[in-house]
Amino acid sequence: MILARVAVRSLRAIPKAQTFKLQSSNWSPTQVQWLQTVNKRLASSIIKDTTGGDGGAESAAKNLKNRVAGSGVKTLPQVDEPLETALSPSRTRALRKKRLAIDELSALGFLNTRGFTTADEYNLEELHAALKQQNLYETKRFFSTDNLGIEQNVLFVAAKYPTGEQPREIFFFREGSVVFWNCNDIETNNVLNFLRNFERESYVSALVHGESEMMPYTYIASTAVDVEGDLVADSNDLDVASRAFFQNGKFYVTPDSDNFLYKYTFSNAMAQSIKLGMWEATLDRYIDSMEYLTEDLKRGRRLRISRASMLRKTGELFALRHSINLSSDLLDAPDFYWDREELEGLYLQVCSYFSISRRTKVMNEKINHCVELAELVSHNLNDAHHIRLEWMIIILIMVEVGFEILHFVEGALHHGSDAIHSASPYPISENSA
Repeated sequence: MILARVAVRSLRAIPKAQTFKLQSSNWSPTQVQWLQTVNKRLASSIIKDTTGGDGGAESAAKNLKNRVAGSGVKTLPQVDEPLETALSPSRTRALRKKRLAIDELSALGFLNTRGFTTADEYNLEELHAALKQQNLYETKRFFSTDNLGIEQNVLFVAAKYPTGEQPREIFFFREGSVVFWNCNDIETNNVLNFLRNFERESYVSALVHGESEMMPYTYIASTAVDVEGDLVADSNDLDVASRAFFQNGKFYVTPDSDNFLYKYTFSNAMAQSIKLGMWEATLDRYIDSMEYLTEDLKRGRRLRISRASMLRKTGELFALRHSINLSSDLLDAPDFYWDREELEGLYLQVCSYFSISRRTKVMNEKINHCVELAELVSHNLNDAHHIRLEWMIIILIMVEVGFEILHFVEGALHHGSDAIHSASPYPISENSA
């Protein structure tokens, strides 16, 4: 029901060329009017079949809003709310600057791809079934990227009802990332809201939007010239260089029906960068939460943290290190690319653009310093605990010695009284009186 509104709102926005990045010169007024009429009828029939009418759609939206509000999870911006409203001022300025650059490229025929990481993990099986029930997106691929093929971890879908010349496509990754191809803000927000029902350990909205990435891409022929006018592929060259490549922060791909693997490779590298960004933000928050302890150590004050809390902090740190170095593919290319050299080259090129190797190295250095601090604080707390135990033992020994002294004094007094009675020459008896 949520996704049903995507079609309606998207169709209403067709005349706005800046929203969908369409080249209005390629469309005649009659074609645009015909496309609007056909797609509005399709969307209207979908909404009626799914919700039972307009009242049903409003009721479903209201119920969903109430469920999200009562769940305790910070909601994402509404469909009409700009994506930047939840960001910090510095990140907002950076995102707006990047958007301005991308808007300039859109005049040259470039489209947008945008990636998010919204949770630790998605339930792709339930998401797949829900998308089928919505009937707004068609499943293109649902596959596994490991050599064993035990678990399907990538879902690739495409919009059934086009609103322009180029397709709108989405990649869902089981590790909690989603990458949109040629989707506007309205559709993006609605899909992100829809994803909340299939997330495990959801992230807060501000962090999700603050660590998102947006990149330009375009479709090219086998012979292509980049925006600077340089020849980047020959017509006789049919290898990967003429079908997909990454240059100057822009992705070029041919509009073939089998370009899925190239889009997946670019989306995979982009998702890795966004996931790493989430972990970087998590580590930054951890460092901020430990800053007061370094000040206590510097001033020689008593540490304002318990041993149990410090143990939990250490556990968070090792869990983050495990996620980065053992549970992800940040240190090396995934096994999926080992027998696909052309895709591996593209993947490594995009990863190099996002500086994933350098950022991973910096994160591990920061984690090492945090581990040293955690060990120092733990040793300090353990020493203080041992000192308290030693004082408790000393106090118990002193109490026991005190009781022994009292017992000795009491025995001595009792023995002295008995000696006095036995030494008296005239003992007093009861009948003497």
